[in-house]
Parts: sequence; C-alpha cells; structure tokens
Amino acid sequence: MADKAVVLENVVKRFDQVAAVSGVSLEIDHGEFVAFIGPSGCGKTTTLRLIAGLEEPSEGAVYIDGRLMNKLKPWERETPLVWQNFALFPYLTVAKNVEFGLKMRKVEKATRRQKVREALDKVGIGELANRQIAQLSGGQKQRVGLARALVTDPTVLLLDEPLGSLDAHLRVRMQSELRALQRETGITFVYVTHNQSEALAMADRIVVMDLGKVQQAGSPQEVYRTPQNRFVAEFVGTNNIFSGRITGVEGRRITVETPTGAFKVQTQDGIQPVTGDEASFVIAADRISTAYEGELAENRVEGRLTGKEFVGAVATLFLELPDGTEFKVQKQEHQIALVSAELGDSFAVSWEPEAAFLLPNP
Repeated sequence: MADKAVVLENVVKRFDQVAAVSGVSLEIDHGEFVAFIGPSGCGKTTTLRLIAGLEEPSEGAVYIDGRLMNKLKPWERETPLVWQNFALFPYLTVAKNVEFGLKMRKVEKATRRQKVREALDKVGIGELANRQIAQLSGGQKQRVGLARALVTDPTVLLLDEPLGSLDAHLRVRMQSELRALQRETGITFVYVTHNQSEALAMADRIVVMDLGKVQQAGSPQEVYRTPQNRFVAEFVGTNNIFSGRITGVEGRRITVETPTGAFKVQTQDGIQPVTGDEASFVIAADRISTAYEGELAENRVEGRLTGKEFVGAVATLFLELPDGTEFKVQKQEHQIALVSAELGDSFAVSWEPEAAFLLPNP
C-alpha cells in the first residue's frame, strides 16, 4: 500500500441518515493526475474532503503514502487544498501568504524565504512577492494559492474547483499551466471539477461519480469512448443512446431492434450477445455522418432539424426523430457549412456499426 499515493478502502461518509459517499474504493498512484467529475451532490467534493481530513469516514479507511489517515487532522497530513475562492489572507503580502504554512511548521527563516521564491517562480509570479492580495487579478490569486500549497512539498495536492471563478480564456490557459506544473513537480494531483473539458484535458485518469459511488474510473479516452453504464454515457461527452432487443447475431455483429428502427452494432471483446436479450448502445455525436457529406453508412436515421449550437470551432446539430427522440450530431464548424438545411427541415444522418459502443448489461 505504501507504493500508492492515496488508497480509499470501502469509504462511507454519512450525514445523519444520508450517505454522501457510499463504499468508494480507489487507488491513486504517485505522480498521477486524477480528476473527479459528476453532478452536484454526487459525492466528489466529500471524497476530496475525506482525503484532506476535513471529514472523517463513517466507515472504511483512507491511506496516504501507506499511512492510515482516519484520525489525523488536516494539518497533520501532506495534503494541502487549493480552493475555488482562493482562501488567501487579505492582510498579508503575496510572499507572506505563501510563507505562512512554512512558518507554522517552524521552518528556519532563510530556508522559508528561499522556498517562497522558488514556489512563486514555479507558478510564474516571482515579481509579485511584495504585492498586496487586493491588488491581484483572479488568475494571480489562483497562482498564489498554488504556490502556497506547493511550497510545503506535499505528497498529494488537492484541488477543489480551482478554476471555477476564472473567465473562460484564463481558465483554458491555466489548464495548460496546471498540467505542465504537475508534470514538472511529479506531485500527485487530485482534482474536483464540474467542467468535463477541464478533466478530459488535464487528467491521467477520470473518476465519474454519482449517488456517492464510483460509476467508472479510467483514462479520458476510456471514459469518453467506452462508458461502462448508461449514466456515464449520458453524463460524459455528447452521446446518443438507443435501447431495444437483440434480433440477430452474426459473429461479433448484432442487430438491435429499437422503437426508432433496427441498427447494426459490432460488439466488444468478451461480450456474448444472445438473441432476445435487451441491449443498449451508444453512438457519439462526433461519429455521425450527414447526407451532405456523401454516401450514407449502414445505420441511418432521418430527423427534423430543431437547433444548432456553436461552441468555438465545434457545432452541434439537434434533430428530432419521428418517435420524438432527440438526436445530436457534432461537427467542426466548417463541416456544418456543408449542411444547407434550415430549422424545421428534414435530412438523413448515419454511422458505421463499428462506431457504436454496446453498453455492458447492468
């Protein structure tokens, strides 16, 4: 267990009769960047607070670097927490804010000053050492918070929505800098966010939570492309989900009859589909072709265009299928220019059987 930065063993946290965290078991490697995502109230922030020592488990065990942490206070752990609201001391300078933790640890003065300089340089604000907190921008305050956490050479750095209060442009920039900083220092980062794009862009591993439980843990690619249940498929990315019954099996290719129509799906290794079984499959919005791009693939649907949503260079088309189902198609903005349909028009879209992902049976 000492070879892991953090280990959670069947951790439960109850508030009165409500289980905010329900039987979470997870191992986090040294030097790993792990991001927790999930809807509000899913248990991700409570899990972070359990690691930090701000909450004590009702059941189970929390280990950091092989040591049992259940009864240790936050200041007895090497797990500083970077907050969304910065939590800086307004009456201290930048340098004094960063120095505070070292002073509490009774580190010698000359060593404190050297480590403060190094920490401020590491986050790119060495020239602001004597600045008052009130004189800083939001991004600069966030860097002070990071420096204050890094200066103590922590085993694990915990981050609770650290970019949530920054504007969109600065948030994207800070994502790159945080990832670079984590790689440079080799410190284990445990990061909680509501923003999927943040997690997918930065983390080595994503932990998706709901109802106090881990729904899936895996690389960004695994979670995005191969969701392990319907919740993850609906929560992560932009997916279309069809459910029905298997009406044909030909090797690894099956036919699923749904209220929308019959579709071919290629199954994954280890799955042995049986005719008559219920089945659900996912087709990601960015794996759909439109009739405007050329010949349609084997699986196809036709719907009425009900909306267009542009987010930077990526656009999403919303179709209403004949049975009322909403269907999403995601393309680069320049590809959407090929689609001449107006709102209310009908047109066809399609996808290959290999592009769909069969959800594991619950």
